[in-house]
Amino acid sequence: MTPIASSTLTTVATVMVIYLGVLIFIGWRAAKRTHGGEDFHLAGRSLGAWAAGISSTASSESGWVTLGAVGMTFTHGVSGLWYAPGCLLGYLVNVYLVAPRLRPLSEGQGSVTLTDVITRRWGDPRNVLRITATTIILICMMGYVAAQMTAAGKAFSSSLGLEGRGGYVLGVVIGAAVIILVTSLGGFRAVAWTDLFQGLLVAGALIALPLYAIVRLGGFDVLVQGLGSISPHFLSAGGDRIGPALWGFIIGQLGIGLGYPGMPHVITRYMATRDDREVQRLQVIAMFWGVAVFYGAGVVGLVSRVMLPNLVDGEQALMALALNLVHPVLAGLLLAAVISAILSTV
Repeated sequence: MTPIASSTLTTVATVMVIYLGVLIFIGWRAAKRTHGGEDFHLAGRSLGAWAAGISSTASSESGWVTLGAVGMTFTHGVSGLWYAPGCLLGYLVNVYLVAPRLRPLSEGQGSVTLTDVITRRWGDPRNVLRITATTIILICMMGYVAAQMTAAGKAFSSSLGLEGRGGYVLGVVIGAAVIILVTSLGGFRAVAWTDLFQGLLVAGALIALPLYAIVRLGGFDVLVQGLGSISPHFLSAGGDRIGPALWGFIIGQLGIGLGYPGMPHVITRYMATRDDREVQRLQVIAMFWGVAVFYGAGVVGLVSRVMLPNLVDGEQALMALALNLVHPVLAGLLLAAVISAILSTV
């Protein structure tokens, strides 16, 4: 990997600042349309299919897609792609089983949170269920958010050339400040609108970058030959695993999507959808987005393994590929997509 020029890093930093400014502007615009509790928590149940569909998928796919999923195929080759069908199975459960039932149920109850839905559905006179559910969400989501802020620090510091712990801490602070400001300004509507913007950016980046990289590499055949020259196992669906290790790996990857139906920050999007027709439309949108993002991230990892053989950390592959392959302005947009995947979840 060639050293990145300071002028390139300056351009990337400028694009990132503009991107963060757009997020804050969206939050400010959403604040102008937010009035009252239900509006703040569920955008007045007014989300259309695109906002609800992309928001639900983007918020479920955090930094692990642009960092972890890319690193999976960078490290394991084609066998690392088993996460994709596993995640898509989780999407299927959410959009075809959970969403059509949760939206009318929450609307009929007048519930604005997942805890409201649960307690009003089964009754909770002593608030035991409410306290238990809230405690579980609080503990689990605190760890989840902390992991995303760790990813934000890593992404900001590496993409902007900020070395050492100081750069990492600055990245965490920037990410936290933007999210708190946007959420406080416009509530759920701001979150959904920024998720839509960020989700489309992520999908565009993970479609365009791997296709362009394959062309620059010389074609798909060259990619296959390059992976095979590194290790024949890189072209195998099972990698170098056999027997129980193979089945354990595959089942574990397919099981990733099992967590999606229990993620309150994901399924709350269905509660905010305008009507049942919009739910039917978001089903198609969400599935297409998932296919593009999951397999796009996987191909980025594969291409990076061939084009950047000296890269030490596979999770940095998307950022390294963007900085080395495209114009600094486009690299800034691609790196903004990495940050988008993280911040949309937080």
